[in-house]
Amino acid sequence: MRLSIFRSQEQSDADYTLPDQEMTLLDALVYIKSNIDATLTFSAGCRASVCGTCAVRVNGKEVLACAYKVKDDDRVEPLQYHPVLRDLKVDKHPAQQTLKRSTAWLHDYHETSLSHQDEKQSETQTDCILCDACYSACPVYALKPDFLGPFALTRAYRYSIDKRETGVKNIIDTVQTNGIWDCILCGECTAVCPKGIDPKMDIMMLRSSSVQHGYTDPSFATQSFGTPDFGSGFGF
Repeated sequence: MRLSIFRSQEQSDADYTLPDQEMTLLDALVYIKSNIDATLTFSAGCRASVCGTCAVRVNGKEVLACAYKVKDDDRVEPLQYHPVLRDLKVDKHPAQQTLKRSTAWLHDYHETSLSHQDEKQSETQTDCILCDACYSACPVYALKPDFLGPFALTRAYRYSIDKRETGVKNIIDTVQTNGIWDCILCGECTAVCPKGIDPKMDIMMLRSSSVQHGYTDPSFATQSFGTPDFGSGFGF
């Protein structure tokens, strides 16, 4: 079984031959490093799809190396939009600064009892392991590197629906610029999330909440609806 892996120093792929047996990508990477090429560099952690450390791209799609089963002729590369430190190891710090910019935490906290239903409402979003798979899969970053991105907006949504938060508008205000209206709703983030989170839906819910707080899509006024524009900006 052959595996092709991006090598950063050569800026090209290197091919490796693996035993013809079922194995995870992480096991394959460990095998190559131990038996073929000790210079191969990658990140790994829990081996149980909990820490998100081992996220990479295989054949153009983001996966967790500890969960993905290797297939013949797979091509492995590092996550997109991340500084590559070496080979498959990337610097996630810049991407995860989006959490700080989105102010995804409780702003005006007050004590209140939470029911089981309240906990269930944001349980899925809380499962985010910050693997950055959704960030890497998002095509918006190719044009807008300052975009807050899927996992930051999912986290913002998680706190905007928290009953303990009395300052929801603070969160809504923060996600307007380089945020919810810049998302193209392609769903790539949802497709690659290893925890079953749906950032696309969370962003749509944030848009709905934004409208309730008086915001509108800033691009709406420039859209044409197929009729002459007499200066109103709505194409009428």
